[in-house]
Order: sequence, then structure tokens, then C-alpha cells
Amino acid sequence: MWSGFRRYATYRQATIAGSFTNIVFGFLRCYVLLAVAAGAVGNRPGGYDVEQLATYVWVGQGLLSVIGIWGWTELADRIRTGDIASDLLRPVPPVVSYLATDLGRATHGMLTRFIPPLIIGALFFPFSTPDRWQTVPLFVLSVVLAVIGSFGCRYLVNATAYWLHDARGPQMLWTLGSGVLAGLYFPLRLLPEWLTVTLWVATPLPGLLQTPLDVLVERDSPAVQAGLVALQAFWAVAMLALAALVQRRAERKLVVQGG
Repeated sequence: MWSGFRRYATYRQATIAGSFTNIVFGFLRCYVLLAVAAGAVGNRPGGYDVEQLATYVWVGQGLLSVIGIWGWTELADRIRTGDIASDLLRPVPPVVSYLATDLGRATHGMLTRFIPPLIIGALFFPFSTPDRWQTVPLFVLSVVLAVIGSFGCRYLVNATAYWLHDARGPQMLWTLGSGVLAGLYFPLRLLPEWLTVTLWVATPLPGLLQTPLDVLVERDSPAVQAGLVALQAFWAVAMLALAALVQRRAERKLVVQGG
């Protein structure tokens, strides 16, 4: 984890540029959703008021680099070049070592790229503050689970290179679909209820952003909040287990191929 933290702390200019980009897109997304709220019945699209929508957008922009949905291609690149062979000789399994590095990356993102969008958003838009004592610890737990779940999904996408030798196709599909289905571009509650429930139960994607943001803005009752985090925990564990299973199958394939 410390190595992952130091690695990302090296690129200070990239951190500043990334924060600036997140802030710019925060203004764009916030004004679009506020325009939707202005034209909705009761000014509450999907059950969110104006303060909740503003908080949803700006906290989501801050979490984007923490959860790290996009941009990680290291495993696929090492598989393509053959450098993965050295990873397999180490005493720590690749899933564990890459997860530790990713947790270090997420910690760096929380310290450097989570706060600036929140400060800028709070200066220009009204924010919603939690009214329940359990909201903040649930939100922290939900963010940790989102990081783990995101890593599991990205690991699986990268691991397709074991069989395809080039994972750019799956990575492109992941980039196009994950932002929409995770609730980045708009809250999934704006979709028909049956579709929202299906996505939440049948896929891990809403747990990457939608769940922690809904927990923070207190979109649901305390019981529903806890249930969403429990479902998120299930998917995080499932994605890690599936990543480990795929890694073991891939190692057998490498042995069969003589690699």
C-alpha cells in the first residue's frame, strides 16, 4: 500500500491537472442536473432535492479518482509483454499485491483529489449535510467497499488479456459502460424503478458510485442504507473471489502453453 501511495504521489502535476478536470466537469454535471430538477414535478427528480443533487455531483467528482473506475491497464500490459511471469514468481499472489497497491492509490486520491472538488462545489452550490449519526461511518465503509469492488472489476477486465492477448476491446467496453451503470453521469434513480433494482441486484456496478453517494445524501431510510452497503459488500467479496479464480485458471493456461 505504501509503495502504491508513493508511486502516485510522485506525479504532482498530474494530480493538480486531474483535480482541475474533475472540477470543470463538476460544474457541467451539476448545472445539467439542476436544470433537470427545475423541470421536474416538485423539483425532486428521482427523489433528490436540489441540495442532494449538488452533493451527489460534487462528492462523486471527488470520489472518481479515489474509486478509480478507469485508467488501470497495468495487468493487461504486463500480460501482453510477458512481464507477468515475474509476478507469478513472487510469494504474494498477484490479486493480493495489486489490491494492496490499489488501496495505496485510493488513499492518495482521498488525500489529494477528494477535497478540492468538495471545497469548490460548496462555494457555489448548496450542499446537503447528514442528519443521522450512522451516515458518515456507513459512507466511509461504503467508499472502502467501492474501491475493492472497482479493483475486482478492473482486474477481471485486465485479465481477459490472458486469453485475448490484447485487452483494449474489453477495456473500451468497460470505459463506456461503467460510468453510466455506476451512476457517474446521472443518478440511477432517474431510470425506471425495475431497471434500477435489476442493476443493483444483478451487477456490482451501482456499488461503485451510486451506493456511497446515496448513503451520504440520505436518499433512503437507515434500514435501506444498511441493506445497500451489505449488498455492496457481497459484490466486493464476489468480485475479489472471481478475480482470484480467473487468475488461477489463467496460471493453469500459462503452464499448458509452456509460458
